[in-house]
Amino acid sequence: MIKWNFLKELGNISEHDQAALDGLRKRVLGTGVVVVFFVAIILLRLWFLQIHKGEEYKSRAENNRVRIREVAPPRGDILDRNGKELVTNRPSFNVVLVREDSNDIDGLLKRLSVVLKEDVSVLWERIRDAESKQRHIPVRLKENLSWDTLAYLETHNKDFPGVRIEVFPSRFYHYGDMAAHVIGYLGEISKNELEETDTDFYRGGDQVGKMGLEKLREKELRGEKGNSSSEVNARGFEQQLLTHVEPVPGNEVRLTLDIDLQKVAEESMDADERSGALVAMEVKTGRVLVLASTPRLHLADFEGGISGKNWSALLDNPKHPLINKALQAMYPPGSTYKMVTALAGLAKGVITKDTTFFCPGHIDFGNRQYNCWKHGGHGTVNLKRAISESCDVYFYQVGMRLGVDALAEYANKLGLGLKTQVELENEKSGLIPTKEWKKKKYGVKWQDGETLSLAIGQGFNLITPLQLCQMTVILANGGKRYVPQLIESVTDADGNVLESFTPKLAGELQENEKKYLTLIREGMVEVIQGARGTARVARIEGINMGGKTGSAQVVRLEQYKHLQEENIPYKYRDHALFICFAPAEDPEIAVTVVVEHGLHGGSSAAPVAKAVMQKYFANRIAVDQIRKAVTPQ
Repeated sequence: MIKWNFLKELGNISEHDQAALDGLRKRVLGTGVVVVFFVAIILLRLWFLQIHKGEEYKSRAENNRVRIREVAPPRGDILDRNGKELVTNRPSFNVVLVREDSNDIDGLLKRLSVVLKEDVSVLWERIRDAESKQRHIPVRLKENLSWDTLAYLETHNKDFPGVRIEVFPSRFYHYGDMAAHVIGYLGEISKNELEETDTDFYRGGDQVGKMGLEKLREKELRGEKGNSSSEVNARGFEQQLLTHVEPVPGNEVRLTLDIDLQKVAEESMDADERSGALVAMEVKTGRVLVLASTPRLHLADFEGGISGKNWSALLDNPKHPLINKALQAMYPPGSTYKMVTALAGLAKGVITKDTTFFCPGHIDFGNRQYNCWKHGGHGTVNLKRAISESCDVYFYQVGMRLGVDALAEYANKLGLGLKTQVELENEKSGLIPTKEWKKKKYGVKWQDGETLSLAIGQGFNLITPLQLCQMTVILANGGKRYVPQLIESVTDADGNVLESFTPKLAGELQENEKKYLTLIREGMVEVIQGARGTARVARIEGINMGGKTGSAQVVRLEQYKHLQEENIPYKYRDHALFICFAPAEDPEIAVTVVVEHGLHGGSSAAPVAKAVMQKYFANRIAVDQIRKAVTPQ
């Protein structure tokens, strides 16, 4: 009807005024163009939203409805050589915040800080650290919730919009802090680590190994992430689970360590609050049975990130618990180095097994007197007695005949001054000086008097306890230098062996050098089994052992020279060292102990080594005692 009237009107106008008709046509045409223009804009906008940006807005809408989360995999277990679990996993309940589900984050954090007993500034700091992440990604606020806190948040979840409970696998240490420096600890991945590592796997907030085998074997232990998707309502609360892909657990790492021996070693060191290191190795393979460093790290302090207070306490501790002293601390070897001097002297032909020197208690060289530890002297001594009673004068004489470079040559052959290549980070190489080294380091030539100090393990000499144990292994097994082995195998979750490790030879003495080791071992047996040996305290009935004590001077201070040892300040006391192997007839195990500021190897370090040997040979000692009990005398 409207259309008919409109046309009729056009007809009437066309009869009266052609000009008015043309004007009306122009108006209609202009209106049509405007309508077409706006329709085109609407269609173009619809194309832009639906086609060009369709996937993006679909994804945004889907994110509002569907929440996709990564599922952390359980890290691989760490076992000892006998299959005993050292580190496994347990569920940790953590508080996380999804920021896009909370309209009042400030008020929320203030309420949450009271429940979590955490300063609100700490919670805000974690929120700020996550500013670069998408708002639907959960931000972890606190880990390892107590059951009371967990129950309260679950029953009052409507009062904390955006707050969720995350179940996360965390490390469980079955033997507490035992072997802490070997195992290492986890921590949140840093920005630098995130930039330098596999960004397809890691995200901010992920836990990664920070030290020890947790760090060095990160790829094997970490596993593969899973994921889940769930539908959420407008407030972010989950309505139903849509999909779930299970994570793949990390691989199992089996070590060469014997946790029972490790426990004895660390508890013996802890008994008198000894600071230092103990290393035990298999003589015939180089496998590491014990690698202990004290004071120990408290691994529980690192869960969820170590507090500033605890970190400062570790840094300020004068006994340096952060250092793995078995391979990162360096000490003068003291009289344990006399084995180097003895082998070099025999191999270079400057002494024989029958060579004797007279010890009056000192030796004069140049304008200085070099004393023996026994002020009255040992009298006339041969090599075997010099080793068993640790006569300094004997080894002064040998050192003078050898010179510094010959000593350095045989120190290196026995593994001193060289990294052992053990699979742990930041190993030190120690220092075995030569004439060339001093000239380059200090710009002056070597003094012959300095060789005397080197010959008994003082002067510039510096070694690590691990190197000293490697030397003991070489002496005991007849000349083979093995790379210390810490890992036995790596196995996947289905029990398939992915990697298996075997002893690796790093070097070997020449045949004409090996023949002198028997004589040196005989002297070392006298150290423990002999009537005047310096380590008689280490004797174990039924087990024939060889060893060597040592005392390493920390600093030479005349004002403490005449004081009783217990009155000398702790930090100026000599270090105590002890090396040993057993059984002497067919050596199986070598043990090295370094007790910082322990004064004497025989009284301080040897009893610790003895405790480890008693544990290792416990079954044989028991059988021997039974045999003696039933055998007629």
